[in-house]
Amino acid sequence: MNREYLENKETIHFKFEQNKEDFTVDEIPLAFKGNGNFVVLHVKKVELTTWDMIAAFAEFLNIPAEKIGYAGLKDKHATTTQYISVEAKYEKQLKKFRHPQIKILNMTRHTHSIRMGDLAGNRFSINLFGVSQIEAGRIEKLARKSEKNGLPNYFGYQRFGRDEDSIEQARAMIAGDLHVNDAKLKKFLVSIYQSLYFNDWLKERVLLSREKNGGKFMLLEGDVYLSDEEKLFTPKNTPQQDFQAKKVVPTGLLPGRNVYRARGEARAIEAKYDDEFLYDKGMRRAALVYPQDITCKYKNHFDILNIAFTLPKGSYATVFLENIANKNFKAKRL
Repeated sequence: MNREYLENKETIHFKFEQNKEDFTVDEIPLAFKGNGNFVVLHVKKVELTTWDMIAAFAEFLNIPAEKIGYAGLKDKHATTTQYISVEAKYEKQLKKFRHPQIKILNMTRHTHSIRMGDLAGNRFSINLFGVSQIEAGRIEKLARKSEKNGLPNYFGYQRFGRDEDSIEQARAMIAGDLHVNDAKLKKFLVSIYQSLYFNDWLKERVLLSREKNGGKFMLLEGDVYLSDEEKLFTPKNTPQQDFQAKKVVPTGLLPGRNVYRARGEARAIEAKYDDEFLYDKGMRRAALVYPQDITCKYKNHFDILNIAFTLPKGSYATVFLENIANKNFKAKRL
């Protein structure tokens, strides 16, 4: 489960807490039309899962939770904002909605319901504790380095639950030693299985890059790239210039059916982390992401550094912090 990073540097020790004061997440939406048969709610929630928030709206409107659209799941132990959608006929009723942990910030119209993945990214603001003035400078320098060179796009510890049970269940189910009837649980366990393979593949590529490319991600012949137009392709020649210009990014495999696989030199590594017999649909995921709009504010008398940054959808703020600290964080048991 260890995640390795591109620089094998000294560990920086700091603490952070996922709570409503010290960990905030703001969803960055795609554009809304301003008209249509659906109302989009910009919602702020505190110490609630996205599922709990949706359940509260479903109960208030007396509709199934499946009728409420959302783009992604947000942390429970945080203050977060995100966008959800319902049919426009509920707009008047929603003006009466009240909840101690949920606030509707504003409403607009759109032509269709929000779907999973309908977001540009997320903006994070996190307080780091126990940071000296010298360490604050090092943290900001390393953060800006990842903005330039990219950050390994691991799945964070949150993907795998708060202990190893989910991982073992996933492996047992895929091996045929555990039968799972619940469709949602089965989908969750498959995603864990695929994510483990991706993380292990990325770890090997990171270690290779550290050994042979001075800590910069090393491209291989046969890599599958994602273009800035979100198209997958395998070029005849390694696109080093486009990669440096951030026009393309190499991708890793989440194994399954109907998915584009690497070739040649890249495939030799990827094949070790593949399961060609997995029936569920496969995908590819960017190997690197580039944090943007990084700001750091140091509170000198309290040894607190607030760091804010933007990540693309599906990326983990805790992975960004791990990359800076050069250590793995783990989920806390509740």
